[in-house]
Amino acid sequence: MKISSAIRAALSVLTLFAGLSAARADEGTVSLTIYKAGWVIGGSGGGGVLNFHGRAYALSAGGLDYGLVFGGSKTMLRGRVSNIARPSDVAGVYGAAGAGLAVGRGARAIVLTNQKGAVLELSGRQVGLMANVDLSGLAITLK
Repeated sequence: MKISSAIRAALSVLTLFAGLSAARADEGTVSLTIYKAGWVIGGSGGGGVLNFHGRAYALSAGGLDYGLVFGGSKTMLRGRVSNIARPSDVAGVYGAAGAGLAVGRGARAIVLTNQKGAVLELSGRQVGLMANVDLSGLAITLK
C-alpha cells in the first residue's frame, strides 16, 4: 500500500514537471530583411521584428559567409520561431551550410536552430544576383 502511494506521488511530480516544461516552450512570428554581398568571403546584415505575446521586438541580424560566394542580394523572410520562453531566446547564433543561385527574383526557405534551442522556420523571396555554395552564420540580437 505504501509503495503505490509513493508511485502515485512520483507520477504526480513527473506530470507537474512535464506540464511546466511543455508550458515553457512557446512560439512567435518573425520577419527579417537581410542584405548579403560577397566575393569568396561575404557578409550579411539587416533587421526585422519578433512578434511574441502581442508585443513587437526589434531585431538586428548580421553574419559572415565563407566558400563560393559571389554577388549581392536582398532577402525578405517571414515565418515562425518556436521553442522559446521569452523574447531573448530568439537571440543567438544560427549556422547553416547551403547552396543557391538567385538571378532576379527567387524563393528561399530555411530552418535554423540556435544554441538556446529556438527554431526559426522562415520562407520568403530573394532579389539580386547571388551564387553561393558556402558555410554561413547568422547572429540575431534584440535591439
